[in-house]
Amino acid sequence: MKRLFAVTLLVLGFAALAQAETKLPQWINDVKLSGYVMTQYQYSDQENAKSNSFNIRLGRIALEGRIQQDWYWKVQLQFNGNTSTLGNSPRVVDAFTEWQKYSFFKVKVGQFKRAFTFENPMHPIDQGFFSYAQAINKLCYFSDRSGVKASNGRDIGVQVQGDFLPNARKRNLLHYQIGVYNGQGINTKDVDQQKDVIGGIWVMPVAGMRLGVFGSEGTYARKGNWTDESGEHKGEVRKLPQHRYAISGEYKVSDWTFRSEYVHSTGKAFKVSESGGNGTTDCTVNEAIGSKADACYALVIAPVVSKKLYAKARYDLYRQSAEWGSSRTQYEAGFNYLFNKNVQLNAEYMRVNDRNLAKPNYNMIDVQLDFRF
Repeated sequence: MKRLFAVTLLVLGFAALAQAETKLPQWINDVKLSGYVMTQYQYSDQENAKSNSFNIRLGRIALEGRIQQDWYWKVQLQFNGNTSTLGNSPRVVDAFTEWQKYSFFKVKVGQFKRAFTFENPMHPIDQGFFSYAQAINKLCYFSDRSGVKASNGRDIGVQVQGDFLPNARKRNLLHYQIGVYNGQGINTKDVDQQKDVIGGIWVMPVAGMRLGVFGSEGTYARKGNWTDESGEHKGEVRKLPQHRYAISGEYKVSDWTFRSEYVHSTGKAFKVSESGGNGTTDCTVNEAIGSKADACYALVIAPVVSKKLYAKARYDLYRQSAEWGSSRTQYEAGFNYLFNKNVQLNAEYMRVNDRNLAKPNYNMIDVQLDFRF
């Protein structure tokens, strides 16, 4: 009996030791793995550029968690790319931490979305349409007008943000955010040692409504070669000042979504874009498109069957030279169907009027099946 008791104690001791050895820190237990894939079919009858193809629009995987409650962190990788630049994938799109002890004063450090416009920081599935509006794509570091490499609206820097001025129902009425960034896009050090400063502020007068303004001051720079009125330059840094502002509004009520934004840009662009992240030493300026551009969009997403089927429409305009002869306008209509919270089907038809083309009018059809985990 004594021997059996001793063996039992020994077994329990080994079990306790094993449990102690395998106990993980709390922050590891809080780590969450997530991701999403956006599959796409797109048709276009544009003259001399017809297309009819399946595609993986986006594929991403992320880890996120907390350290001692006050610190939130996230690392996100993109594992797909354009068919001409697959060598640049996978790549880091997010890598940041944020101190969140106080709701009115949060500090974010790393690589993340630039603090400009309402739509830029939205999840690409949740924003509702086949792509972000042209105001975001062309003036918010996606396929940016300036020629900076495609950066999914992100940059490296530091940002402070917060919500305050609660009403009687403890709903905050005011939000602010301001950030300092390299101005060179993702995964890239500063070139001209001059930072971009971007800020925004919005009021929330009623539940579901946001009315905001944003401003951005900075430069995009390259080190390379060019020739101008002062002569030939080789191996020098050339920087192009970029001044932008946005006026934004959004209202979500009874499962309806209304959103509209106007963005204006002043600043020249490089002639050769760093498309797909490919570096270039060509610092020639694109004088043909001038130094001004603007864009606006207005959209509505309406419930047909609440939480299941939605109809949608969007007017989307971009003027690369801030005048009508350079305009590209998209008239879009379609629907979104939610099989469940993780699987969604999106379809839309677009009539495009691009005055930069010899034949400006053409049609597009886009269908996407998106899933997340």
